[in-house]
Amino acid sequence: MANEIVKAVASKANISEPIAQIAVDTVLKLLKGKLPANVGGLLDTFMGSSSSKATSTKSDNPLGNLGNIAGTLGGLLGKK
Repeated sequence: MANEIVKAVASKANISEPIAQIAVDTVLKLLKGKLPANVGGLLDTFMGSSSSKATSTKSDNPLGNLGNIAGTLGGLLGKK
């Protein structure tokens, strides 16, 4: 997933993939610093990071890890 995002950023911004990688890494680091730790771990899992704090990458949610992230964010915002 991370590689797809880097390629999309590179294409849309008309920049090289190494520069797009820096941009994506910067945004992810900022997000993980602002979100609760469990959500940061879900971002790692979703992005396929080897530094993931999650114990499993298998998802029971039909939307995969994206659905798990959305569910967690909804819970943080008071929705069940």
